[in-house]
Amino acid sequence: MASTAKKSNFLFYALLYLVLFFASADVFSQLILRGELITLPDLSGKSVEEARALLAPKKIVISIKETRFDSRLEKGRIMAQDPARGSRIKPRRTIAVVVSQGSEQIEIPKLEGRSLEMAARILKTAGLRRGRVSQIHTPRASAGRILAQDPPPGMFAGRDSAVDFLVSRGEAEERYIMPDLIAKKADAVLRRLKALGFTKIDKSEVWYPDLGYGIIIKQNPEAGSLILKRNQIHFEVSR
Repeated sequence: MASTAKKSNFLFYALLYLVLFFASADVFSQLILRGELITLPDLSGKSVEEARALLAPKKIVISIKETRFDSRLEKGRIMAQDPARGSRIKPRRTIAVVVSQGSEQIEIPKLEGRSLEMAARILKTAGLRRGRVSQIHTPRASAGRILAQDPPPGMFAGRDSAVDFLVSRGEAEERYIMPDLIAKKADAVLRRLKALGFTKIDKSEVWYPDLGYGIIIKQNPEAGSLILKRNQIHFEVSR
C-alpha cells in the first residue's frame, strides 16, 4: 500500500511539474515577444490572404479598414496600410489596410439614334468617353446620327472606358463630271442644268469682241471637275 501511494505521489508531482514548466515557457515566450519590435513590410499589391500569411508568424493581425474602386489593382489587393511600411511595432498589434474593389463597372447606355454631340455628353456624365468614330453613307439615318456602338448597350465596362461608334453620313450623293460648256449658249445650258437638279447657278456678263450675246466665255468649276448638285456653278457670259 505504501508503495502504491508513493507511485501516485510521484505521478502527481511529475504531472504538476510538466504543467508548470509549459505554463512558464508560454509566459516567458510572450514576454520575449512583447519586447520584440517588428519592421513592417510593404503590403501594397498583396492579397489580404498573402499579407495575413506573411505576418502570422509575427502575431500581427490584418484588419480591412475600407474598400475602394481602383483601376490599377485587381479586386482583393491591398492599396494602403496603417501603420506604413517600415514602421516598427510590437507583436499582437493590428494593421489596418485599404483593399481594392477593382475597376468600377459602369453600364453602357443606349446611344444609337442620337447625335455624336449628345452621346459625348451622356458618356462624360456616366464616367465613360467617346472612342473611334467610323462613318458610312446610308439612307437609314440622317447625317451625324449613330447607327451602332461598341460595346453594345447593357454591357459593363470600367470607368473611363471608350465607346466606339458607327455614324451615318446620310444618303450618298450622286457625283457628276462637269462638261466643257465654253462657247455654248448660256440660256440653254442654264435651263438644262436646272432641269437636272442643279440649283446653285449664277452668271455675270462681260463684253467680248466678235461674240454675240449670251455665249459662255468662262466656267467654274472647270471642265472635268467632279461636282455635286449642291455645288455652286458660275458662268461668265458675253453681252
